[in-house]
Amino acid sequence: MIDRPVAVITGASAGVGLATAKELLQSGWQVIGTGRDAARCARAQTELQRLADNQELAVVLQADLAELTEVAALAKHILSLTQRVDTLINNAGGACADYRLTSDGNEYTLAANHFGHFFLTQQLLPTLRQSASIRGKGAARVVSVSSTGHEYCPGINWDDLKLSGHYVSGEAYCRAKLANILFTRELARRIAADGIVAHAMHPGVVASNFISHLDETMRAHMETLVGDPPEVPAKTLIWLATDVEPGLCSGLYWHNFKTVEPSAAAQDDEQAMLLWRASEAVVHNALA
Repeated sequence: MIDRPVAVITGASAGVGLATAKELLQSGWQVIGTGRDAARCARAQTELQRLADNQELAVVLQADLAELTEVAALAKHILSLTQRVDTLINNAGGACADYRLTSDGNEYTLAANHFGHFFLTQQLLPTLRQSASIRGKGAARVVSVSSTGHEYCPGINWDDLKLSGHYVSGEAYCRAKLANILFTRELARRIAADGIVAHAMHPGVVASNFISHLDETMRAHMETLVGDPPEVPAKTLIWLATDVEPGLCSGLYWHNFKTVEPSAAAQDDEQAMLLWRASEAVVHNALA
């Protein structure tokens, strides 16, 4: 297996993540996926292993990315399965219809979309650095799935990260998607010297189980839109993870194979650094 590139894909038990895993697997990659629901993970793993010439090439691990203790265990499990990670695709995400806190006191939507990926990325960075040193600059990638929803968030209220004073599902989701882009910008800056590339992308409207977790207002809006099958955004994700062109740049935001300018708030490097520091504090407090 050591000669095969390895992709870690969060949210690989269904939708875009599963479609991405299938195509990478059929292209000769080893795939380690993650999912929140144990039954969906088992079904996805069975489906992927049917496509593989060796069952060890495809595994889907169960973990709730909003719970940082589970992320810590997930990272250890991943590193027990492989000595290399060439691409980390931070794909898992979604919105929580009702106000909810994680076991360590974080607002669930931000935790599931951002804090979990922040921590998982940190845990896998040494292995990504090793891949970059062997395969060359730009070969190792971190790709994070955001959304045009970030455009509706003017910025992050640092005095109320838990949204304890005001919670609207759609606003929480848009804040989390802004965090995905800010994280990507700061990550790209910090790992540039290591030869690792980081990008964010907008998948478009996707026909998946995403809307089942939304509140009534967001669900009604999404039901008016015609979504692409998951295989469509998966192609851009795979391109960002494997093609030569996106390996020549870093810290950008993409949609349908093209760079797109994100909102002004998403280009604020000071806010990106503040988010990084806040995320470090959240992880430290959760694991202390």
